[in-house]
Amino acid sequence: MAEKKVYVIHENLEWTQHLVKWLEEKKIPYELWDLSKGILNLQEAPPEGVFYNRMSASSHTRGHRYAPEYTEQVLSWLTRHGRKVVNGLGAINLEISKVKQYLALEENGIPHPKTVAVLGQDQILEGARQLNIYPLITKHNRAGKGLGVQLFQNEGELEAYVNSPAFEPSVDGITLLQEYIKPADGRIRRSEFIGQKFLYTVSIDSSDGFQLCPADGCQIGKKKEELESSEKFQITEPLEKEREQAYTKFLQHSGIDVAAIEWVQSERGEIYVYDVNTNTNYNPTAEKNANIYAHEHLAEYLGKLLKEQG
Repeated sequence: MAEKKVYVIHENLEWTQHLVKWLEEKKIPYELWDLSKGILNLQEAPPEGVFYNRMSASSHTRGHRYAPEYTEQVLSWLTRHGRKVVNGLGAINLEISKVKQYLALEENGIPHPKTVAVLGQDQILEGARQLNIYPLITKHNRAGKGLGVQLFQNEGELEAYVNSPAFEPSVDGITLLQEYIKPADGRIRRSEFIGQKFLYTVSIDSSDGFQLCPADGCQIGKKKEELESSEKFQITEPLEKEREQAYTKFLQHSGIDVAAIEWVQSERGEIYVYDVNTNTNYNPTAEKNANIYAHEHLAEYLGKLLKEQG
């Protein structure tokens, strides 16, 4: 009988290598499933084990345009055969659609910025008039890495962008227009959850722009002193109990096991969740400074689930 393993579903080895390190260190059997391409034989049953999905909405930026769609089919196959899936269909559903994220947040009573979704470049200005809020930001419905996020102070700026060669459409064609929440202290937060349990919050300086991916690969082109700075990413105090419980309930309701809840506190003290990242990455400098390693906790969680398989 074949050995049961943890199967890591991905399309980008660079974002998976840290987890692999901890799986190996803790002697947890694993196998990588790269779903940037593949063959799914519906006549066959999946192997036994635990399947961890970390497919990314930004896969198209690495030449893997249809990897999330294919992953959804694979997750359906695994679910049909009763396999244990971490971040299954509920997660992939929200990973590739911010509209669905905001609807799920609303359903769970979690405030998010006011948003209008627009299909068609020629509809964006009318969508902004319906939103009727400036400053506003544009973002891609299916994004990752802060793709498509731009700040506009007025309709003239937005119109100039929409009608220029610089306009960048979302891969699914849907552009989001969203009220801009200015952070009270210039920083946004990512609260990390593993196994639907709160691990830590990382505070991120947003003064340099909106592309705030914490992974090593997202930092290419940064100066050495910037990468080693303890100011950009800082692991901070725990969440208030009430919000920790609200976010946990949201993850449970949405069928998401591992995620970063990204939020901002406005200058008025109000807190809004603006993104749910189910393919979360962790900043190595912040973790080293705080002596806490999320991939270690994730490996232990996956190992525990594997043991429960018997």
